[in-house]
Amino acid sequence: MPAKPPNDAGPAAAKEKPCPICGKPAKADSRPFCSERCRDVDLNRWLSNSYAIPGRKDDGEDAE
Repeated sequence: MPAKPPNDAGPAAAKEKPCPICGKPAKADSRPFCSERCRDVDLNRWLSNSYAIPGRKDDGEDAE
């Protein structure tokens, strides 16, 4: 079996996802974001309820 070259990042590098805020490559010190700024933008979105999980309306829940 041939040895891998020393600069080969392997399959883990192929699975790296971009920053969910701006799409730039993620950096190790602020993963999964590319910077502290994008990390703070995401935190602000969570704290201001900008993110929501869609669900179905259930009329029977409020009838009690």
